Formats: sequence, structure tokens, C-alpha cells
Amino acid sequence: MATSTQEKELKHEFNFFRVYKDGTVELLRPPPTIIPPFDDHNTGLRTKDAVVTANPPLSARLFLPKTTKPNTKLPVFLFFHGSGFCARSAFTPEYHNHVAAIANEANVLAVSVEYAKFPLRPLLACYYDAWSSLQWVASHAGGTGPESWLNEHADLHRVFVAGNSAGGNLTHWAVSQVGKIGLAPGVRIAGAILVHPFFGGIGDDSQWLYMCPENEGPEDPRLKPAAEDLRRLRCERVLVCVAEKDPLLVAGEKYVEALKKSGWSGSVELAVNLGLGHCNHVYEPDEDNAREVLRKIASFINQQ
Repeated sequence: MATSTQEKELKHEFNFFRVYKDGTVELLRPPPTIIPPFDDHNTGLRTKDAVVTANPPLSARLFLPKTTKPNTKLPVFLFFHGSGFCARSAFTPEYHNHVAAIANEANVLAVSVEYAKFPLRPLLACYYDAWSSLQWVASHAGGTGPESWLNEHADLHRVFVAGNSAGGNLTHWAVSQVGKIGLAPGVRIAGAILVHPFFGGIGDDSQWLYMCPENEGPEDPRLKPAAEDLRRLRCERVLVCVAEKDPLLVAGEKYVEALKKSGWSGSVELAVNLGLGHCNHVYEPDEDNAREVLRKIASFINQQ
């Protein structure tokens, strides 16, 4: 008979999970509730899921706002949800509704990535998935990619990479990889949007270091962005949103400060979301302060 977690000897306890001496990992958040894609008849928004890669398994949910003309070209909003790298999903009601709201407000073709999470796959897998999903979007530059909505409606000269919490961390990493490796011709990263991003160096980084055994210590550039990675961000503009009541506010402020000092040639904007805690805009979207985050993201995307 299997031994219950209550009877096992505890080895580590983190914010998101416990680890027992027999190697068992117990997640401290309930399993995410998954909803299928559906069309919103009130707004005209359509959604569907797509396979990005079969091996390893990587999928995404696409959001296409109502268009008035055939083959209308829209900016692409590539989004990585928050999760602590080990929880939630792009397919939960709160993240489906959040990205749908951005697609409608900003009039963008949104791609919300269902990336790998610990403990089902090692932590580095989510970084590989972030890069693979950006490459997948870029593969539609010639109009002959595998996804018809991207072929018909994506303006790949206006790609915005975005994420909140852990997804903000993945956003930085993916855009820095563009500067290091490059993308297909005809693809331009117009901006990066980091909302309440997670980075190390402001407290206990032990959970991230445990999930990533192949780490380089507290100075690992995925945990604490290196100056050379900041300097080579391949986008013209960056928006960093921090929440007034969020312990990670300092991480976002330090990111902006380091980006300005790195020698990067673009422009960065810091927006303070007054009255909000960490990612409250996702979980309490009808609050006035949460709506302001949505408007800020949309205005940043549509800035001329």
C-alpha cells in the first residue's frame, strides 16, 4: 500500500510544493481547471488550440478578434502565463479570459502558450518551450506556416512577447535569445511586456534553484538577467508593470534599472499598478485597477 504524504518524511518545503525524502513532490496548488476553446458571440472573438510541437508536447491557444475585412493583418501577442513554473495553465478560465480581453482591447492575434511545468518536466523545459513557440510563430513569415490564422492574419513585423510573473521571466529570456540567435527574415519583435515579473536576487531563490538542478547558482542569467542578455534584447520597446502591493515589485524595478544601465538601445517604461497585489489583474479582472492594467498593455501595443 502506498504511503500517504502525511506519513512521509519531509525534505524541502517551498511556496508551491513540498519534496519528501523518497523523491515525491506534492504540489500545494489544486490541479488547474481546463476549459476548451470557444467562440464569444458577444464580441465576435474566436479561439482555437494548436499544436506547436508534438515531441516534446507543446500547444497554444489562439485568440482572433472580430475583423471587418478578409485577411486583416493584426499584431501578434505571444503570451506566457504565470505559474511559479509549476502550476496553472494557459487553458484555465482566468487565463483564457485574460488573454481574450487583451485580444479584444488591443485588437491583436494572441497566442497563449501551454508550456512545460515542473515536476512533469525539468524546469529548463519551459525555457526551451518559450523559444520554440516564438520560432513557431516566426515560421509563418512567408504565409506558409502550419497555422492558418497566423498565415492569414499575423503581421509579423509587429510581434509583442509578453508574460506575467514566471511568464515575465520567460519573456525576457525569449527576447534575449532573439538577440543571440536571431529569427526568420521578415519577423520583428516590436516590444516586450513583463507584468509583475519574477526574477531572483530579492529574497529566497531556493525554489527556482531546486526546480532547476542544472543551475549556475544565484547568478544564473535565467534567474537574474545578465548585463549581456539585457544589452542584446532584440526589441525596440519594453513595458514593465509592477504592482504596488506585490513583494516582487522590487524585482521589476531592479530589472528596469539594470536594463537602462546595460547599454541596450531601446526605450523602457515602468508602470506601477496602484492598489494591486501580485497578478490580481488576472484573478480579479473586473476591478478598476485591474482594468487599468489591460488598458496600459493595449496602449503600449498600439503606440505609434
